[in-house]
Amino acid sequence: MAETGLVSSFLAAIQASSSVLLVILYGALAARFKLLDSGTGKVLSKICVRMFLPALLFTKIGSELHAESATRYGIIFLWALICHFISFLIGAGAHLFLGMPDWITVAIMFNNTTSYPLLLIEALDETGILSSLIITNESSRDAIERAKSYFLVFATVSSCLTFAVGPRLIDSEHAPEPDDDKVVDGDDETLADPQEHDVESNENTSLLQVPPQPYHRGSVASVSFFPSTREYEPIPSDRRPSLLPKSRWNKLSPRTQWWLLFAFDFLNAPLLGAVAGAVVGLIPVLHRAFFSDTRDGGIFTAWLTASFKTIGSLFVPLPVVIAGVSLYTSYMDARRQGASSSNSASELPWHVALFIIFIRFLVWPVASIGIIYGLANRTSILGDDPMLWFTMMLMPTGPSAMKLITMVAVSNATEEDEHIIAKLLTLSYIISPILAFTVVGSLRASQSIIY
Repeated sequence: MAETGLVSSFLAAIQASSSVLLVILYGALAARFKLLDSGTGKVLSKICVRMFLPALLFTKIGSELHAESATRYGIIFLWALICHFISFLIGAGAHLFLGMPDWITVAIMFNNTTSYPLLLIEALDETGILSSLIITNESSRDAIERAKSYFLVFATVSSCLTFAVGPRLIDSEHAPEPDDDKVVDGDDETLADPQEHDVESNENTSLLQVPPQPYHRGSVASVSFFPSTREYEPIPSDRRPSLLPKSRWNKLSPRTQWWLLFAFDFLNAPLLGAVAGAVVGLIPVLHRAFFSDTRDGGIFTAWLTASFKTIGSLFVPLPVVIAGVSLYTSYMDARRQGASSSNSASELPWHVALFIIFIRFLVWPVASIGIIYGLANRTSILGDDPMLWFTMMLMPTGPSAMKLITMVAVSNATEEDEHIIAKLLTLSYIISPILAFTVVGSLRASQSIIY
């Protein structure tokens, strides 16, 4: 019976993972037949991150978060910081001691934390294998919605770290010449306007896109993570936080400008949606007004909250389709570049690719399952929610984030690096169904704790 259960669980996990891969394939087919292109993908990415994701965060976190569950979300927040820090150490070590490219740090540090796991958890729900994690009288749908809120808290931390920290981890050992006016081609509007950086803070960003007007890069990402006093350079006024007038910005010292920009890089639309959801969730009067039935005092539930849920639901499948468009267009650009070049500079370094895949698809799954299993089985730190254990085991696993290519593009990297990363991401998503092993391992570990 145990063998049958294991086989059925594995087949269900394969089906769910394949379902996500097929959605990515549909996006690639849309690009292949010119139904979508990189331009439309970028527009859709913007609205996904600026409108759909904040609405989804507000409704999921707000409806699930309350005084009794606040501890669980605090644990996820701490787990997100730990996972990203450990991934940073692994990536930095690979760069410093194994001689791998500097972008390997962000490739390992940032995985797809939003669209991919959300679609995967929905597909798993369709197979019915998650019903074994429900130990109360709640419905399967309620448990799945709670699982989504867990993933979204982890994703919010990842989004905040992405462009505040990510670009500063790339090309840190090659400082530009003092009088070298570097112009970077990339679609990172976040560095041109910090209030716009939510465009790139998700996994769905279109790849290899060139902005209408290139801009001058400062040294914040290309000298060191925290520059010394001599390395600070004035930051152009067009990159200042929009809350500060241009006249006041120009009066600030380069050091102050750097730290202000670093702080504002953490602010984005998804974070605001998550914070708003947390505030509403933790205040009983607001929670009742937004999420209770109308007859129980939910004065906003049937119209305002319902509208947020409607647009928020668009975030789950749409970015995965856009990811397919992005992967196809960038991979074809890389192939054309390779065909027109006589050298092999843009060939995928297989030892780097295998190392990243090894960490993302093997090391982190084994480590996260082991750590969470030990904590849930031997302590009461993680509480008694099996869905929490299961989702925490999955959070640090999976393919690298699509935003990696954009971080490289704005960090003084070469065009060959962009093409290499496009190929790496394509490979990572093609083999992503092997996450079925992680799903089954997490499921069986959680079940063993229950029983």
